[in-house]
Amino acid sequence: MSYTGPDFDVPQPERPGRLRRGLLTVSLAALVPGALLGWLVYEAVGEPGGGSDTAAPPSATGSPSASEASEASKGAKASEKPVPPSSPGQNGKGAGRSPAGTPAASGPLKGKVVVIDPGHNQGNFRHTAEINRTVDIGTNRKECDTTGTSTNAGYTEARFTMDVAHRLRALLEAQGATVKLTHDGDSPAWGPCVDERARIGNNAHADASVSIHADGAASGDRGFHVILPGAVHAGSADTRPIVSSSRDLGERIAGNFVRVTGEAPSNYIGGGTGLVTRKDLGGLNLSTVPKVFIECGNMRDSKDAASLTSGDWRQKAAEGISEGIVSFLRGS
Repeated sequence: MSYTGPDFDVPQPERPGRLRRGLLTVSLAALVPGALLGWLVYEAVGEPGGGSDTAAPPSATGSPSASEASEASKGAKASEKPVPPSSPGQNGKGAGRSPAGTPAASGPLKGKVVVIDPGHNQGNFRHTAEINRTVDIGTNRKECDTTGTSTNAGYTEARFTMDVAHRLRALLEAQGATVKLTHDGDSPAWGPCVDERARIGNNAHADASVSIHADGAASGDRGFHVILPGAVHAGSADTRPIVSSSRDLGERIAGNFVRVTGEAPSNYIGGGTGLVTRKDLGGLNLSTVPKVFIECGNMRDSKDAASLTSGDWRQKAAEGISEGIVSFLRGS
């Protein structure tokens, strides 16, 4: 995901005073054993880095190492075995499990609706004119979408997000949830635009909506962060009714993501909380349902890239996100 552009606002890191109410509170209150284990493992083998408060654009260059290129090939092909794609709808409308509307399985989430928004689209590279046109995001106008970023070895963010989305859908449907994707596979050929992605969640009356991404920051910047909607009331945007519930959703996802994946909170944004509040993202500004973004790691860092290109790790990422959503929906 790129932070650059004429409408870019500097992300608003969590204030230090929120640490006890942020990721650490969630981990300590409900996830102590796993979260601490994941953190200790990271501290033992990770390579902390300094960094700026903003991510580098996905145009950053670098030569992939042999190990990264090999892992990208194995992770993106041999071990990439997600659940088969569901039947897509035009611009993601109606994208669900099957055209026949197969009933959700019985389970604790039966009756709940979750919208998964796989960031970007592999076809965006071929439709630059379409994705560069601007759309209204309430506070101003921004590009319809972007191409996203990639690892130095060429594994794209769009491919990563779709794979995690399929894995996440399977996990949630197994517990009875009705799951809709904003787009699926090769349809639509590009986009959807950020405003349409928000409308898909709104029209589905989603109980929770999550947009999946991976970052394109500088090498040495590592870790994940969850982006929460700020309080926006401008133009067609009014996030005030969903700010609190979205924060609850984001904190639960962050805590479970740490526990399941062992990935540390970002060392370059969010002040170590794994939480960032923003008011410049149309997918959040225009949402009327609880929604967050998750940047699962930095594709431009070789160590994070090794995780992101691993099918086993992507399964853990999906499990961490799923468990956060389940915790939110069940209020436990």
